[in-house]
Amino acid sequence: MGSRGRGGRDAAGALPLLLVLGVAGAVWAGEAATPAPEPSVAPSVREVLVLRGDALAGKRAYQSCAVCHGPDGRGRPDGTFPQLAGQHREVIVKQLVDIREGRRDNPIMAPVAQALLDAQEIADVAAYIETLPMPPPPAAPPDGIPLQEGGRLYARDCQGCHGAQGEGDAARFIPVLAGQHEAYLLRQIRAIAAGRRHNAHPEMERRVSRFTDAELQAVV
Repeated sequence: MGSRGRGGRDAAGALPLLLVLGVAGAVWAGEAATPAPEPSVAPSVREVLVLRGDALAGKRAYQSCAVCHGPDGRGRPDGTFPQLAGQHREVIVKQLVDIREGRRDNPIMAPVAQALLDAQEIADVAAYIETLPMPPPPAAPPDGIPLQEGGRLYARDCQGCHGAQGEGDAARFIPVLAGQHEAYLLRQIRAIAAGRRHNAHPEMERRVSRFTDAELQAVV
């Protein structure tokens, strides 16, 4: 995905989430942020991932996605639609296939995902999205946000899977968090905590279900 790289992200292009959260990689008392096992992934997801995507064909198919996610893949800052630019190809594929096959409930996205013709067209769209550069990081959050508390919670419960800088893990289908719209992240983490996001990793659901809403806002 351009300069973002795979697995580890280029420091110039990545949002330094630890600095934003006010934590320097400390290991906190209590339950450590150990990596969760790889989630169960549908064979249809693997079927797409073994295909070589055609980014040019994907650009044409992406036009229906651009209506909501924008031609540059940046989504909407109000959290209505997430930023896709900079996201792992594996995550894009899994979410598209999960929505298409009903494992993730998303009434807006479902007809768009179902309109993709086959596994090859999904691979093409993902290949095109992979070419979209991640935009510059957002401005620092306003005063009054409890960054130290958010950093403590992130280090304890999130960092083991999502990475010290929110870089995710393509091999385990764990999304990039760095640079994603705050309102979108908050909406998704609330849904996961309430058990409404049915394709979320069970370990993440278990951990965030213990958070208060103030803690969810702090960690986001």
